[in-house]
Amino acid sequence: MREVLAIKNKSLSNAKIISRSEHHISRKNIDPRAIKVLYRLKSCGYDAYLVGGCVRDLLLGHSPKDFDIVTNAKPEEIKKIFRNCRLIGRRFRLAHIIFGKNEFIEVATFRSHYADDNNQDNLTQHGLVIRDNVYGTIEEDAWRRDFTINALYYNIADFSIVDFMEGVKDLHNKQLRIIGQAKKRYQEDPVRMIRAIRIASKLNMEITPDTAAPIKKMVELLYQISSSRLFDEVIKLFHTGHASQAFPALRKYDLFAILFPDTEAYLTSEEGGHFINMLEKAFVETDLRVNLDKSVSPAFLFALLLWPAIEREINHLQKTKNIPPMTALAQAVRTVLHNQNKITAIPRRLSASIHEIWYLQYRLIKKQEKTIYRCLNNSRFRAGFDLLALRALVTPDLQDSVDWWALFQTSNSKQREQLIEEQNQKKSK
Repeated sequence: MREVLAIKNKSLSNAKIISRSEHHISRKNIDPRAIKVLYRLKSCGYDAYLVGGCVRDLLLGHSPKDFDIVTNAKPEEIKKIFRNCRLIGRRFRLAHIIFGKNEFIEVATFRSHYADDNNQDNLTQHGLVIRDNVYGTIEEDAWRRDFTINALYYNIADFSIVDFMEGVKDLHNKQLRIIGQAKKRYQEDPVRMIRAIRIASKLNMEITPDTAAPIKKMVELLYQISSSRLFDEVIKLFHTGHASQAFPALRKYDLFAILFPDTEAYLTSEEGGHFINMLEKAFVETDLRVNLDKSVSPAFLFALLLWPAIEREINHLQKTKNIPPMTALAQAVRTVLHNQNKITAIPRRLSASIHEIWYLQYRLIKKQEKTIYRCLNNSRFRAGFDLLALRALVTPDLQDSVDWWALFQTSNSKQREQLIEEQNQKKSK
């Protein structure tokens, strides 16, 4: 027992220990299921800590959505303790303690840095970590985390906070600092560059110069990341209530040009620069909806982000091929989605909705009598109308159509027939 205690004390010797009396984290603010898992691990003789974003957010007075746990128990040992445990992952072997449908607490084993394994099969030729199941101590685990403010551990044994990286100090000073050498850490996982923008935007923090300096030179490493993972990262960037801060930061560090190259190409052109205002306005409204717990649509997000690319392609087709607007739109849709799917794999069900939102742009402007009610009853009408309203901010000629549809939606049957008649008369003149 003394030997075990000595090992534990040694593993914490380089950490700052913040006692319960020195911080305001209370078990009342921690998910009861996480508390159960922590105490169960402790009662079986293992170390157990909350770690990462949940500790950070609790210190900031926020309510975490997820509570992640780390322990010195190996995945197989965790599975023996919890009958409701499922082991997942290949690159990261994790335990999910299941508490209901789609509800679980994630438990990981302390990991050491991949280099300690001396196995080059764990890396790609560019330095990207592809396997990371080397177990270690809590201090080694702290060194392999991304940012100092995410390397904070809440110890269920004495309710203290264990801080190896001065993360509490950086949190207090609103500094986002990467752990270790930035260039090497981005090589290991290029998505850390995107995470830096997301966390800094979410917490209104400044990215430290050493953390920010390599990003512009290393953005192309994101091409190594799977398109499905980058799709998920885009959703996190723009659907967590801080899109209006993330958008300019992504452009500042050339990350937006990697994620949405066709859109960025038009935003930086003389004829497309005005779309920046449209996107900024849209992200303010998106953040408002998220912060009011209202629903937001991934299909609308991508329809919005890619609309400047659609307009660019339509303009190009009409200038070079002199084809009708609807034909140009159809070709533009195919081209833009094909290009974007190479970067962010958009699920098919969302692609179909994006199609509808874009085709509605043409129909809502035309207001043909035979398609008016079909447009109104379309399940994507609201999204299509919202995009048209945003477009009118930068293309004032569209405002008449926006006003017409706004009035049509709120009118009774007789008033709607009158609006349609007036529209037909206007076309016949």
